[in-house]
Amino acid sequence: MAKKKNVNERISEALNIEHEIIDAEVIEEPKTEIMPAPQKSMKDFHLERDYDYVRGNLKDIVEKGTVAIDGILSVASEGDSPRAYEVVSQLIKSVSEANKDLISLHKSIKEIKKEDSSVHGNTKNVTNNSIFVGSTKALQDLVKNQRKQLEDLDNAE
Repeated sequence: MAKKKNVNERISEALNIEHEIIDAEVIEEPKTEIMPAPQKSMKDFHLERDYDYVRGNLKDIVEKGTVAIDGILSVASEGDSPRAYEVVSQLIKSVSEANKDLISLHKSIKEIKKEDSSVHGNTKNVTNNSIFVGSTKALQDLVKNQRKQLEDLDNAE
């Protein structure tokens, strides 16, 4: 039975070289480090938490109001009471206002985040570089003339 050759023996044979097994130290592969997500500031954390809280409350108000409208409508239609219909109309108005508040909450959060991003580093820096092309003597003459003009203005005042 023929002996199976291992990978090192096959490579050595293909390259026509002798291979030696050397006691070597096993080197561990470096661990890849996962970059953590950017940390949110406490202001952002509170903003998101409050947004979630208010949004949940408004959605709950809308859901309960819708259920209440259905119940009061059935009571109003059975009793033919003008007061019951008045209550239904007030409740419908309240639910529609809660829906509008929910939409305005989204707009408010967008505006707050937009303001924060414009304040925190999204401003553009403008750098104006001036280049003088000429000799040192010409530059000194230019500076000398500018100084003389400034002195003349100061003396005139």
